[in-house]
Amino acid sequence: MTTKSSPVRQEGKSLAISRAMSAPTIELEDGRCKISGSGLALCGCSIEQDAAYWEWHILSIPEKSSDETMFGVATRKNSAFYKSLDEQSGDESPQTNGKALMQKVPIQEGDTVGVAVQQSDLPMIQFLKNGEPLHHLCINRFRGSVYPSIFLPHGENLQIQLVLDENEFKQMSPHARFGPVIVARGII
Repeated sequence: MTTKSSPVRQEGKSLAISRAMSAPTIELEDGRCKISGSGLALCGCSIEQDAAYWEWHILSIPEKSSDETMFGVATRKNSAFYKSLDEQSGDESPQTNGKALMQKVPIQEGDTVGVAVQQSDLPMIQFLKNGEPLHHLCINRFRGSVYPSIFLPHGENLQIQLVLDENEFKQMSPHARFGPVIVARGII
């Protein structure tokens, strides 16, 4: 049985933020679903289904709002990736810093940012803020295995909750086909 503070696990996959795939500057609480700190944070479970939806609940922002927080998906990361980022000098591109499939969404305390990913037909990432679609932020045509992710900017002291349980969603997904992220099961 799982509780709010214990992430669902199966064969090394977890419906919570992965310490191994997240920046070392990310701090995790509440069963690894509440995050703070700065940098890139990835969920431990890739999106395997045709259509998935999850939410990020903005718990606290010391300033009135944040314009630099990014939401979306990212490919698998590891400690070598973050080490190479630290060693890079100069400008980073979204392709090299892990944020190519993410968008900035201006947020305030109490906001809910929904992310809907569809992989059939035309692969697309859709963003919603407090239930309202942000059509101008859609990302079309991506490939490969992706993980729910967030980028917290340095110095903003945000506290954000990853919500993957549909019973805890504050908003509706954009369509009935978008269900909560599920852990894929192997067939033997």
